Amino acid sequence: MIKVDEKSFRKITIALTLYLTSLFAANTLGLKIMPFVLDTHISVGIFSFPIVFLMTDVVGEVYGKHVAKMFVVAGFISTGLFIGYSLVSLAAPWSSEGLWAKEGYNLIFGVSLRIAVASLIAFVVGEYQDVLSFFYLRGLWGNKQFWLRSFLSNLWSQLIDTVIFMIIAFAGIYSTRTLVSIIISWWLFKVAMGALYLPLSYIGLALLKGKNNEVY
Repeated sequence: MIKVDEKSFRKITIALTLYLTSLFAANTLGLKIMPFVLDTHISVGIFSFPIVFLMTDVVGEVYGKHVAKMFVVAGFISTGLFIGYSLVSLAAPWSSEGLWAKEGYNLIFGVSLRIAVASLIAFVVGEYQDVLSFFYLRGLWGNKQFWLRSFLSNLWSQLIDTVIFMIIAFAGIYSTRTLVSIIISWWLFKVAMGALYLPLSYIGLALLKGKNNEVY
């Protein structure tokens, strides 16, 4: 593990900024869906959410499990605060001059408590599983084959994240068969995007390690 000096602290701060930005982008912009293959639909959050899981692998690889877990804690607290602020904002009265934005505002930010709770629980459980799985594989294989350790840990953690979110948010709303179909398709979408983004992980590793960079 590399000692976190002042230079490393700045790099971690920038990485945390990218991590939280990607998380909030997935949770807010993800309300929009777009058509996909075979008459399916995916959320535009698919472009930013894989970065969240890959980032914990990258910072964990360079700075260790403790820093990776702190990223998860930061994401959990930030998401919880955002949900709280959203609920307060929605409950606050409207001035007559701002009523022109009321319908759209409430539509975008009026996420049900059930979906908000599902998102928060799925995130923290999935992310912790990602960290634990990544470092378990690192313990077995050492520092080699980062791409494989990252892919396999994301494969498992993204499945957990998707299953938990879909069950908490939509169980009883969709039939079991439909729910299983949605879970599988969304999980595969996330895994595919994570695989496409893996080369970016090596750029992140090189930037964080600087002159200490190694061949993986």
